[in-house]
Amino acid sequence: MNTTESMPEPAVDFGLEVTVVPVADVDRSRAFYERLGWRLDADYEAGPPFRIVQLTPPGSPCSIHIGRGLTPAPPGSAHNYLVVSDLEKARGDLAGRGVEVSETFHYVYDSGAQERVPGPDPDRRSYASYAAFADPDGNSWLLQEVTVRQPGR
Repeated sequence: MNTTESMPEPAVDFGLEVTVVPVADVDRSRAFYERLGWRLDADYEAGPPFRIVQLTPPGSPCSIHIGRGLTPAPPGSAHNYLVVSDLEKARGDLAGRGVEVSETFHYVYDSGAQERVPGPDPDRRSYASYAAFADPDGNSWLLQEVTVRQPGR
């Protein structure tokens, strides 16, 4: 049974507002993300076991939470995407802020296998060129260049 054919449309929107990024040192991580130019929305501590810091990337409707007492996930276990309209400009901005960011790459799929290849997608297709960086704990961020959105996005 194909569930997309038989299920009605959701009755309300489900907006993704926040994702948790597990970190070991809240102050170090806060400084790292602020150095990226991310807006500090909140820094609230309710005693030693709980602290929540909310930061939002420029132009994003979704924020991250870092802190203490937020998640049992180990520091460095988050893997997130950031969509950018100009990958080289984004790479340059991050590098200018002291972030070690990978070279641009794309994937080639041959016989069902995925191979990471240096350089942007040869056809410069939207959704097909990437770069990556990590925060001080090793949480990974994949930059994906999107210049033309898929229909309905």
